[in-house]
Amino acid sequence: MAMAVEHVATARRRRWLTGPVAILAMTALVMAAFLVLPLNVPIGPMYWDLFIYFDAANRIFSGQVPATDFFAPVGPLGYYLFAGGVKLLANAQPLLLVHWSLFAVTAPLMALALWQVDAKSRGTALALLLPFLAFALLPFNTREFYPFPGSDGFGIYNRQVCQLLYVLTVALVYLRDQRMLLVSIVAGMTGLFLTKITGFVSGGLLCAFAFAAGRVSIRTAVASAVIFLGSLGLLELWTGFTLNYIRDILALVVMNEGSLLPRFLQAASHTFGIVAPAGLLALFLLYRDRGMLAGKLRAPSVAAIAAIIDHDAFWIMTVLVAGIFFETQNTGSQALIFIWPVLLPVLVRLWQSETERPVFLVAAALASAAALPPLVNTVERAARTYIGAIKNVEMPNQNLKTLGRLNMRPEILARSEKMLDFYTLHRETYADFIRIQELPSSVYYSEFHFQATHLMAIDGAINAIRELEEEQGVRFETILNLNFVNPFPWLLDRNAPLHVAIGADPTRAVPPPDAEALEAVGQADLILHPTCPLTTANADLLKIYAPAMQDHERITLNQCFDAYLSPRMADRIE
Repeated sequence: MAMAVEHVATARRRRWLTGPVAILAMTALVMAAFLVLPLNVPIGPMYWDLFIYFDAANRIFSGQVPATDFFAPVGPLGYYLFAGGVKLLANAQPLLLVHWSLFAVTAPLMALALWQVDAKSRGTALALLLPFLAFALLPFNTREFYPFPGSDGFGIYNRQVCQLLYVLTVALVYLRDQRMLLVSIVAGMTGLFLTKITGFVSGGLLCAFAFAAGRVSIRTAVASAVIFLGSLGLLELWTGFTLNYIRDILALVVMNEGSLLPRFLQAASHTFGIVAPAGLLALFLLYRDRGMLAGKLRAPSVAAIAAIIDHDAFWIMTVLVAGIFFETQNTGSQALIFIWPVLLPVLVRLWQSETERPVFLVAAALASAAALPPLVNTVERAARTYIGAIKNVEMPNQNLKTLGRLNMRPEILARSEKMLDFYTLHRETYADFIRIQELPSSVYYSEFHFQATHLMAIDGAINAIRELEEEQGVRFETILNLNFVNPFPWLLDRNAPLHVAIGADPTRAVPPPDAEALEAVGQADLILHPTCPLTTANADLLKIYAPAMQDHERITLNQCFDAYLSPRMADRIE
């Protein structure tokens, strides 16, 4: 008897250790272990997007509040998670840290849903968990933006939104306990709102559909809305964040309103490999169930209409619409990975019915065509990047802190070092590119050598700033970089000016500066203008802030940066 009890206990422990919640916990421990190690990652296209998080974290550490004290292109959740990660793991490789930081939000929500799913089917729970873990662990977008393998430092907040939408979709499809669903909806929608507004709209569409399908009760819907709005109200009372954030969103909408329709078509084309097979599966299911649906329409009632809406085909279509809408404003992301939680129930139901095996084969083929390519592409890109890194060399630097935890092919490093001198000798050539409003190539910012050269120029500029400060006995407390990113305050332990946009893309994310922003720029001790190379975006930023810089004195800091000194600093420098 005792042996039988012990055997049952052992079986239960083994079952728990192989369960989805235990796997989530072990994954978190593995992540933490990797973040402690002094890892480097290969440089990749548009890697400088990562620098935005350091700018935001530095501002947060100095007491600034996103939206209230500075304009940001997206919501603050990712910035706060990254800032917290930096506090806990100061030496972590930053790309891994920023990508994995969202796990602090998604893992508990996935555990909540999978705990209930696992009680009914271990296979279904693992089928939901394992693809999610692949996307949560691998910091790569599902679509390549450059032919050579490298780390995706861009599209980070888009990837985070896609993972939040995955978790929210799992909850809406699989959770039946309304209390657990309430927690998932409130946490998921709040996370989406505080990450990116287009993700919040997409999540709202999914929640509205779940309500119409009868998955979410009216009591849960009302309670979710009240708690969500109450949370935003508390944030407004505490920091003044909410209304400022909404104003920033409206400013971004105004700046980008003319591009919505073209970007909707672009998003549909980029996701065609998912949309086409998933859409065909939805049409196939509707055709298969046409008799049953028509029968319910002959005797309409609230329950019948909800049952019709709750059909698998309409779930698939809703996810496709939500996913395409979210992708309208994205350059890189893990597009439509949340289609899998609505495809899986179709396959499970058909497989469990012995009379539906022929139908299962058709559905499995279409579902696989929709769900497998993003997963396979992400894993394949990660393998190419990390296996290829065996031949890479570390990027030499003195001042980049963890931003310099990079490696690259020797030929890329050699080219980057040569280009620093080339940009200096041929400055007028790049000025000509500005005159015709073009970049040297259409994928210029994706080129690995540009990203490496940019970091090297920053490293050299920091040496020049320190030498100038030491020679003249001054200290530049407030530094602004007229560039897409401003890592100088973080790297020099200084401050960035208030009310200035971070992630400064002048075409999409830098609204016309108001009086507060112009005053803050005018008070900046040191304003930097990169010249290795001169670019149209940096020239536009110089024009935008020129009214506030009229009293600043221009000097040549070094071969790759012009510097503008505030009157107070200029008077103290010989």
